[in-house]
Amino acid sequence: MLRKLAHCAAFLTGLAILTGGAQAQPTQSTLEIVRARGVLNCAVATNVVGFAAPDTQGVYRGIDAESCRAIAAAVLGDATKVRFIPTTVQNRFTVLQSGEADVMIRNTTWSLAREGNLGLMFASINFYDGQGFLVRTSTGAKTASDLNGATICAQSGSTTELNVADYFRQHNMTFTPVVMADVEELNRAFLSGRCDVYTNDASSLATLRLRQGEQANQYVLLPDLISKEPLGAAVRKGDDRWFDIVRWAFFAQLTAEELGITSQNIATFADSANPEIRRFLGAEGEMGKALGLDARWAFNIVSQVGNYAEMWDRTWGALGVPRGVNNLWNRGGLMYAPPIR
Repeated sequence: MLRKLAHCAAFLTGLAILTGGAQAQPTQSTLEIVRARGVLNCAVATNVVGFAAPDTQGVYRGIDAESCRAIAAAVLGDATKVRFIPTTVQNRFTVLQSGEADVMIRNTTWSLAREGNLGLMFASINFYDGQGFLVRTSTGAKTASDLNGATICAQSGSTTELNVADYFRQHNMTFTPVVMADVEELNRAFLSGRCDVYTNDASSLATLRLRQGEQANQYVLLPDLISKEPLGAAVRKGDDRWFDIVRWAFFAQLTAEELGITSQNIATFADSANPEIRRFLGAEGEMGKALGLDARWAFNIVSQVGNYAEMWDRTWGALGVPRGVNNLWNRGGLMYAPPIR
């Protein structure tokens, strides 16, 4: 009898822990916290051109920074109400897990381990990338198979470091790693000749090469991509409404591009008879209410930040990087948004 009572007590104790106990009070949702604060805390890279980097005036530029502004426009009605939190590879997840940031949009790869082990969920992919290799033209290397025995610079604590090790082991090749946490330090190490090869996301390597100006032809980006790197926005698990908002803020930008709606012409669609456009602009249906937002949430995103094409043109397009797989699905790319209805 005593054993049965002990089992019962243990069960009840476990149940209390799982449910938070009778005295547990519901915590504020992320949406409520952001609205009460009046600003979105968005974790971004410290200084990665194309994704998030401060300009000469200290204003963050890049596709991740733009994605942060889109969420602020949807939630607060003002794309400028963003506090950018610069993070490193080492502290980025902790900043989000701790609640210091409401969302992380930091050229970070969506992977099973990160979503399964870190208490995070990836809400969207704003950039499809892949890991590549940058070498000096003088090496004569044409493909990754020519890199056996090379000294390779890679970022520590990243999937990049793991991927290159996997690739060389799989192909029975050897290499000497030079690992550093800071991207700019890695850039300098490669350009100074400390390593023969620089491996990183192809976007970052292409940007580094372009930044060399007249010396760009001294470097070549090999054609090999050794990984899939879907980069996007991550939030904490447990707040489904906030997850939905972050996800659909991005989908709104893709939808706007599909519909031909831009920041410059959006006002001309006010009297549109197209049901899809009317739902998008909040003229009919209750799409905003479904997210806990104002009916003009998508209008605010596009009018203040623009559609995805506009966002791309200001960032990667300005760097001369073609959209490629980041084009819309009906233009040969992977970008696809479910219907807003």
